[in-house]
Amino acid sequence: MTTMAISRPCAQLAVRGEFDLAAAARFLTGFAPAGQPEAEPGVLRVAFALDGEWTPVGAVLRQRSPGEVVVEVHGPAEHAEAVVEQVRRMCSLDVDGTAFPEAGTRDPVVSLLQELHPGLRPVLFASPYEAACWAVLSHRIWMTQAVRLRRRLTERDGAEVEVGGRRLWAFPAPAVLAELEYLPGLAGPKVQRLRTIAEAAAAGLLDAAALRAMPAEEALKQLQLLPGIGRFSAELILIRGAGHPDVFPRGESRLHEIMREAYHLPDAGAAELAEIAEAWAPFRSWVSFLFRVEGEARMRESR
Repeated sequence: MTTMAISRPCAQLAVRGEFDLAAAARFLTGFAPAGQPEAEPGVLRVAFALDGEWTPVGAVLRQRSPGEVVVEVHGPAEHAEAVVEQVRRMCSLDVDGTAFPEAGTRDPVVSLLQELHPGLRPVLFASPYEAACWAVLSHRIWMTQAVRLRRRLTERDGAEVEVGGRRLWAFPAPAVLAELEYLPGLAGPKVQRLRTIAEAAAAGLLDAAALRAMPAEEALKQLQLLPGIGRFSAELILIRGAGHPDVFPRGESRLHEIMREAYHLPDAGAAELAEIAEAWAPFRSWVSFLFRVEGEARMRESR
């Protein structure tokens, strides 16, 4: 584990469309893979490895008004612009959300979701690399086990970053993970898969901009060439890692269950549900995210 020195340049992000930073922070607090401490109202703190450079950095986000988010950068000053751009993607602020309400005018179920979760946009993994590593860590084991493995790996091999008065851990850089030999509780085949993913990231094969520039199906096929990455994991990487705003997850069975209940279609298959999702374009990823968030909320309430 290493601890990084910090600087604190600030930048202002213009928000296009509705966005609620407090809602994003609350989501991360409850999103187990993120390992976030309890949210401070109106503030979001993150630590991550900077795309491409893989330097451990951090940022503090505060929303001054509905149309502006201020980012305080914690990391080498020469990387400040790159940190801001990565944070912009992580909060889905690199997408113009002005037209997102129109998906609700075309679908009353979506309209209700938007009313229940105003201003909530998809909150992403720091990078496609981190999303791919999570896909490997969480494959065929309980979520609680996967979270422990990720925390163990991050605190052992990642970097500790002071972020706005708190110490957070950035996920290990690819160069570090490429040398991984053993992690208690992690099966040998997964160790090898993580090393291969780290090598792919270091070679630029998990670049967010490149993945989003491809036709979605082409990007998904490329991602599935990675060991241990099937359709479900490829969609996770493209949607929640690269931040593609308009992909319907055909491999996500939990989402399909939630949709069947919402639309009163108990026998609907993935193809029929994908047809329904056509009305959500160009925000199919965003609507799918809201379905999952609402589904998880209702599941917690029923316990």
